[in-house]
Order: sequence, then structure tokens, then C-alpha cells
Amino acid sequence: MIRVRFAPSPTGYLHVGGARTALFNYLFARHYGGKLVLRVEDTDISRSTKEYEDQLMESLLWLGITWDEGPDVGGAFGPYRQSERGPIYREMIGDLLQRGQAYEVHAYPEEIEELHDKLLSEGKAPHYDQEMLEAFNTDERISEFESKGLRPVVFFKMPRKEYRLPDLIKGEVVFKEGAIGDFVIMRSNGQPIYNFAVVADDITMEISHVIRGDDHLSNTLRQLALYEAFGAPIPSFAHVSMILGPDGKKLSKRHGDTSVEQFRERGFLPEAFFNFLTLLGWSHPDGKEILNHEEIVESFSIERVNTSAAIFDEAKAKWMNGVYIRESDLERITDLAVPFIIQSKLMTAEDAVANRKWLKRAVDSVRKGVETLSEIPDKMRLYFEDPQVTFFTPSNDVEKGVYKALEAFKERVEYLDSWNNDEIIGTIRGILKDLKPDRKAFYMTLRKILTSVEEGPELVDIIFLLGRNKTLNRLQRAINSI
Repeated sequence: MIRVRFAPSPTGYLHVGGARTALFNYLFARHYGGKLVLRVEDTDISRSTKEYEDQLMESLLWLGITWDEGPDVGGAFGPYRQSERGPIYREMIGDLLQRGQAYEVHAYPEEIEELHDKLLSEGKAPHYDQEMLEAFNTDERISEFESKGLRPVVFFKMPRKEYRLPDLIKGEVVFKEGAIGDFVIMRSNGQPIYNFAVVADDITMEISHVIRGDDHLSNTLRQLALYEAFGAPIPSFAHVSMILGPDGKKLSKRHGDTSVEQFRERGFLPEAFFNFLTLLGWSHPDGKEILNHEEIVESFSIERVNTSAAIFDEAKAKWMNGVYIRESDLERITDLAVPFIIQSKLMTAEDAVANRKWLKRAVDSVRKGVETLSEIPDKMRLYFEDPQVTFFTPSNDVEKGVYKALEAFKERVEYLDSWNNDEIIGTIRGILKDLKPDRKAFYMTLRKILTSVEEGPELVDIIFLLGRNKTLNRLQRAINSI
């Protein structure tokens, strides 16, 4: 049974790099009929919060990523929060101590740090060994710790040997003998170190594949040694290359928005962002870019994950989001646009409900020209706010013909029996047939008068959505400006 996991720390919002890792684990599990485990790594007590944990889950679910086991849904391998797995860690560390593969050091954190700095200042790698650390285990120091109720630090005895990792993405990775020395697996406060807790969790949760960012590759040597010490099967590892900004540097806040929540707040659709993240380091066999959920699951494979770093191209993300906005169900897009429209103060919540039919058509008229939902209110502003007066002073025969056509259009619009597309289109066609103005000049001038811009929604949509009174008022202002 394929079992993968996504193990975020609830210390902040969901970074797009973490979301991409979660997504690849999800796709791998769903493609092969496996299980995805959500495990919360909350041993950093000072920074971990329940609010961030809830936000992480909400962001994953918004993206369309679901899990089979986790703190909210349970499962046979829980608990799924590291803060609740203390007895498991203590038992496994006790096992290592009993077998002589770990040892206790009665040292304060600052003393370990001082020793670390001393080795570096001498030009030596910070490799500890048991002989070096035994200096702290004097009878006096042991008694001192006992009297203060302090626990000793636990170090793992690192074997002096070469390790080889057959990575599913990177190929074979070799860790030379002596690359690291003994290392801490449990702090004096009883909290396990990351590398130990990860291995303990993956063993006891029977994780078969570890798909994660290659920034964790440096942790792998310690973890391989721990798997070996417990005599546990080593999962198949797949280290995904990191996501870089357009400048080729690691994606960070200096590049702009980097969290899933920020893109959601700007009006990205979850299915569009799901599609975009999938293509950060993976490609479809046929080179397709716009892919629905089922297509991605069906075609996903680790073999098609690139070894080179992915570039986060926000322009492409916005383009893709625009495609989804244009092609998605209008009812849904309207629902999603309403909060942005209300926030912009163009309409109240009550107005949005009362004028739903009009609002749907207004959203539909502008969605071809937006890439995020947050852009919709600005595109709709022309229906609510009077544009600058377009001073129309005809100076040649073409302009004089357009002016006469505009006057006629105003008069005919005023007396239309009903206000709908057919009537509006029929009126325009009648003007063009009867007065024969320059067609292009007429359309451009009418658009400029009604909106003050040369591009935007279809002209017939603008006229219909403005309504008879606003259309007449804007025409009157322009014609009277002569």
C-alpha cells in the first residue's frame, strides 16, 4: 500500500512551496490508489498555534487537496500531531539508549552551542563524538541536573560509514563517510529534534514514499542512519527541486505574494491555482497546460517531475486564472465576485441580492478582460460612476456624420418600447443604415462617450447595463459640450 504524507508546521500561512509539495503527494496517492496522511509537526511550541493549523487545513481544502488520515479525520496510525506523540518518541529513544545507539549528555544548550562555535573557529566541522561530550557527564553535573529536575540531552551515535540514497527524482545521492558526527535527537526539555521525530513518525505511520522539497536533502543522511538503527524499511525518497523567483533566487516575500492565502484573497480560483502549481516542476505527457482535476490525477507520475528548479511566473499564473474565470460557470463566478464588489463599495450585500440578474450580466460583460476576481470591481466601475465628459467637436465630414448619428441614436433610444439587446442592436443598425456614418468612428466615439475608455465590454452590453437614463445622460453631456 502506497502511503505518503504532508507534514506542515503550523507556524504561519501555507507557502506556495509547501502547497506544491502537498499537491504532489496528493496526486501521487490518488494516481496509485494510495493514502495521504496529514501530519502536523507542532513541536515548536513557541510558534505553533491552533489558528495556523486550522488555516493550513482550510487552504489545502480550498485548493482541492483532501487527506485520508489526519488530526481532524483520525485514522489507525494517530495521533497525527507531533505534540501528542511524546510517549512514542520516548519509547523509541529509550530503545536506542538501551541498545547503545544513543547516549545522554548532561549539558546545557548554551554549552553545546559554545562547543559548536569553538569547533568552527578552529576550522573544524562541528562533528561531535561521544568521547568529546562525555566531559559533561560528571557525577557533579548529573547530580545538578537531577536536583533541578532537568533532563539530559540525548545524542544519536552516528555510524562512520557511507550512505547511498536512490532518489526517485535526483538519482543516486552519495553521503560520504564522516560527513556528520553524532547529533542531538532529544532536547533537554524532552522535545524531540525534527530529524528524529520525522523518522519515528514515518516508521510508525508506515509511510512508503517521502515526497518533499530538496531543501530537506541535507537532513536525509541523519534520517537514513536512524531508519537503519531501528531496522525499519527505508521509504522511497523523491526530492523535488525548489521554486525560484523570476530572478533565479529562492522564492521569498521580496518577489511579492508567496502564500496560498494571499493568492486566494486576490481572487485566484482554486482549480486554476491547483493547475498552475502542478506545472511548477511537472509537465503533462502531451504538453497540455489547461488541465482539469481528473486529467492531472490520471496523468501524474514522479518520472515526469523535473530535476531542475521551477520558476514561479506570476504572469502565467494570472493568465491561467483568467482562462478559468472566462470558462467557469457564470453563477459561481458571480458568487465569488460579490465579496470583492461589496468591498469596493460599488454595491451593498442587499443590492447584490436584489439586482442579481443585472449583476450576473455585468460580471459576464467584464470577465473576459480580467485575470483575477479582484479586478472585476474596477472593470465594473463604468456602470456606477460617470466618466469624464468627452468633448465632441466635429471638425471634418466624418466627425460631422458621427455627430448626427449620435443625435439620432439619443432620440431613438429615448423612445424605445423595451430595453433589451435586440432593441438596442436594431437601433444601432437603423442609424448606420439611415445616416451612414463612418462605422468604426461611430462605434469608437459612442464607446468613449459612455465609458471614457476605448476598450472594455461589448458596446451593446454597456448600453443595456447602463440603462436608458444613464445612457441618455452621458450622451446629452457629450452632445451639449459642443
